[in-house]
Amino acid sequence: MTAKLRRARAEDAGAVAAIWYAGWRDGHLGHVPDELVAFRTEESFGTRAAQRVADTTVALVGDEVAGFVMVVGDEVEQVYVSGDHRGSGVAGTLLTEAEQQVKANGHSEAWLAVATGNARARRFYERSGWTDGGAFDYPAAVDGGSVPVPCHRYVKPV
Repeated sequence: MTAKLRRARAEDAGAVAAIWYAGWRDGHLGHVPDELVAFRTEESFGTRAAQRVADTTVALVGDEVAGFVMVVGDEVEQVYVSGDHRGSGVAGTLLTEAEQQVKANGHSEAWLAVATGNARARRFYERSGWTDGGAFDYPAAVDGGSVPVPCHRYVKPV
């Protein structure tokens, strides 16, 4: 079944939070500082998803939220797909949408950060035409500050 995209609504925040929490743990545990893991509780994803509705596009398969993407300016901040829908093409659909949003925001290049150890995500972005622009420390926001996370900056002209 093909995914249908739409802007997120407040009532999507719970589904977005559940996908985000599970996906974040899959891709980040063991690859980010323990200090950040301590901040990234299940409750924190619920709060963050509710706060980020305006930045979020969801992919629906039937009536179910199968994944989401968050875009701010030229950065594709989050791309996550539920475990039930991985490998179904939903991630590619969301990434294409994110690229179009970055272009619509007036930018000629999109970028995103991938935790250095998240090999699965890095392969996905490379297969999708993104280029590894090199290692850097991404300042992951936490209450009142940030935690530097070893990442790679991926870029793609849009």
